[in-house]
Amino acid sequence: MPDLLLHRARLGAGLVDVRIEDGRITALAPQLDAGPLEVVEADGRRLLRGLWDEHVHMTQAALAASWIQLGGATSAAEATELVRRGAAEQPGDWPLLGIGFRDGVWPDLPTRAALDAAAGERPVVLTSHDVHAVWLSSAAGRRFGVELDDSGLLREGAAFAVARDVRELSEASADPAVAALAEQAAQRGVVGIVDFEMAWNKDPWLRRAAAGFAALRVEAAVYPFDLDRAADEGLCTGAALDDDLGLLSVGPLKTLIDGALNTRTAYLAEPYPDGTRGLLTVPPDELRALLTRAREVALTPAVHAIGDAAVKSALDAFEATGVSGRIEHAQLVADADLPRFGRLGVTASVQPGHLLDDRDVAEQHWPGRTGRAYPFRRLLDAGATLVLGSDTPVAPLDPWLAIRAAVERTGDEQPPWHGEQRITLGEALAASTRGRAEPRVGDAADLVLLDEPLERMSASGVAATLVAGRFTHRRF
Repeated sequence: MPDLLLHRARLGAGLVDVRIEDGRITALAPQLDAGPLEVVEADGRRLLRGLWDEHVHMTQAALAASWIQLGGATSAAEATELVRRGAAEQPGDWPLLGIGFRDGVWPDLPTRAALDAAAGERPVVLTSHDVHAVWLSSAAGRRFGVELDDSGLLREGAAFAVARDVRELSEASADPAVAALAEQAAQRGVVGIVDFEMAWNKDPWLRRAAAGFAALRVEAAVYPFDLDRAADEGLCTGAALDDDLGLLSVGPLKTLIDGALNTRTAYLAEPYPDGTRGLLTVPPDELRALLTRAREVALTPAVHAIGDAAVKSALDAFEATGVSGRIEHAQLVADADLPRFGRLGVTASVQPGHLLDDRDVAEQHWPGRTGRAYPFRRLLDAGATLVLGSDTPVAPLDPWLAIRAAVERTGDEQPPWHGEQRITLGEALAASTRGRAEPRVGDAADLVLLDEPLERMSASGVAATLVAGRFTHRRF
């Protein structure tokens, strides 16, 4: 690990020097003696602990950057036209891939025939904005061995299976794409991610580290289908993986117990306008058994729960088993369940960037309930611990976007959406820096230097990022 002295970094109202040795902060005070250390002039730039994205799907997001982007399509017809253009611009017989469609607010319906007309015999696989659905052409159905109805839509487990097949087809290009995405993240001040890629994550990350990946710390999650394998290998949450730089470790045990808002599969206490309530994909007894097993093998459970009934089911399981862990998303929470997070020691792992895209679909499909959607202020006031992430590719891997969304509850030229749920900048920073934005002696030297006012909440202000004392991004 490099040893150095950051000279004249701004911490609070004053300037300090930061001595970094063996990847950790060993002294932090004004006017330290550099001795033999390399001196890097911070020149008054603001110093923070590095930012974490607590929920990513790294391989999927990296690959999806080159796909047809459907987020701007306001109808199935517009999405189909984008596919038609994509087929013309990317000739060949390789599957045509796209991401980002939001059929939950479209005036027309997706159809398999429309994709067939746009791309002929070329397979088309379009992933929804929330990645819980795929829209396939007939040729794609044949290619991936799935039966399709007239819509061409698959949801939840069937959609995830197709997504895994697509990822395997693109395996050769995955590592360079991941490296590029990690470099972009470092430019935004990111020092670590929790990777929830729906795969056996240990081996790909060790392969990347052996090839020189060193941009970020990575906590690689485990899924229930690999739980026995993980237990056999002695993997437990927080345990280091065998990479030379010590940047890789085992993450949580991820399980999904409901779907998502745009796909209308998030599990609700009260029905959607069409009379359905979404899907509870893991029954309560199975979830309790899984949490108990997770405790036995020392894997921290991270339970995907978006709808209010799913959140209640997850909290019930945590309470019944006495296990603590995380709930991922918690997008709609019943009033009575808010204080249970703090009381049970369950972390709310939330993605504020989603509210910028979900406000319209939430108003349409959760009418009369959006005051309980993304309830960050009320969760904090009730004693919950918040951590922020992106769920990329659902939202960009940009903690500043998440911070701004949590603080302002609005995007460009939009009024705040339920502004009563805003949190402070200090609270959002703490939720992005593992509880504390201010570095201290003894911390790992995972740091960010800003040359713009913190209040701008913008990645453009990141002048440098360090991981274990190494610069992963520097522009001065």
